[in-house]
Amino acid sequence: QVQLVESGGGLVQAGGSLRLSCAASGSSYAMGWFRQAPGKEREFVATIRPSDGSTYYADSVKGRFTISRDDKKATVYLQMSRLKPEDTATYYCAAGRFYPTSRSAQYDYWGRGTQVTVSS
Repeated sequence: QVQLVESGGGLVQAGGSLRLSCAASGSSYAMGWFRQAPGKEREFVATIRPSDGSTYYADSVKGRFTISRDDKKATVYLQMSRLKPEDTATYYCAAGRFYPTSRSAQYDYWGRGTQVTVSS
């Protein structure tokens, strides 16, 4: 059983930065970040492979967001820079057996989410 706990969300001005963390107990899975804005479907953000640290991003965040992992701390990070109001959403950490995949159905475990609000 994998338990995921996100943290690091908050309120930030447009153009600012924020780093999200996901504590991932018992996970050697591919790790991903998704987000969901009110009234919208859950959207893939980024994923990282455990074996070699390969990463894959949604076009909407490529060049602004960076996913990384610290296996000693069993933590996955999402460094978000040049934030835009449209990045406002609840951000979820997920673990799955497939890489790379942007399909939420292929992730087996989910955290409860952390809110990110970007003001204009």
